[in-house]
Amino acid sequence: METVVAAAAVSGETLGAFLRTRRDRVTPQALGLSSYGTPRRVPGLRREELAQLAGLSAGYYTRLEQGQAGRVSAQVLDALARVLHLDDTETAHLHNLARGPALSRLEMPDEEEPGSHVLALLHALGESVPAILLGRRGDVLAWNRTGRALLAPHLDEDSPRDPDTRPSIPRMFFLDPVHRSLYRNWDYLARIHVGYLRLTAGAHPMDAQLAGLIRELVMHSQVFAGLWSTGGVADCTTGPMDLSHPDVGRVNVDYQIWLQPDSPDHRLEVYTPRDDSSRKALSLLSAQVCC
Repeated sequence: METVVAAAAVSGETLGAFLRTRRDRVTPQALGLSSYGTPRRVPGLRREELAQLAGLSAGYYTRLEQGQAGRVSAQVLDALARVLHLDDTETAHLHNLARGPALSRLEMPDEEEPGSHVLALLHALGESVPAILLGRRGDVLAWNRTGRALLAPHLDEDSPRDPDTRPSIPRMFFLDPVHRSLYRNWDYLARIHVGYLRLTAGAHPMDAQLAGLIRELVMHSQVFAGLWSTGGVADCTTGPMDLSHPDVGRVNVDYQIWLQPDSPDHRLEVYTPRDDSSRKALSLLSAQVCC
């Protein structure tokens, strides 16, 4: 494995940084705290307020945000999550960050390869259901022809077979104007994309390719950089995707993620129509690729 650079220097994703963004969004009024007219220099909770509500000393919490507290117990993390009103996904991310070494070094991971079982499942779906197999970083590891025709008709059908040419859904979503023009609900999906990349970065803090992808998107997409700075976290499991397709017009689908037990970092994403016109559009698209 090739060692690259310090993880925190690339993504800024540390336990302290995440706690600060979550602390900023919780107002004292929401927790029933009184300011007694004292001017506030922070938009949300002060460190000492959060520490008191979580049953911690102000000094310990300060060291925690500064990355100087060492290992943090699950009880402390759960107490902080409770006070900060974190949802299940944010709480899982908090625990992931606490487990990761603050001064870890990035490493180049092995190339991702699709498993035989999920490829068999993808083949069994045929072409009536658009489907894409995604790797840890959102790289397309495999797709059926209808899946490619739905989301990347401008790309070569065989591109996922070679790790050097695999399409990156996050990269296309933020940096490819042709791909971006597909989405009518792009703003909604952008938050999901950024939040899921942050969740993945917390679970895999030493992945050099993931850190490189995040750095590239921060540098070249102002929207991504702005969303990344908010510290939002999201788990991409199911949701609406509203498209304007160049060949079949308006298509409204729901994406659904099928997790793979033997390769938990890989996700099979399938797209199902939400209305009759979208069902007809997908049937037309399927007929076109099968001819």
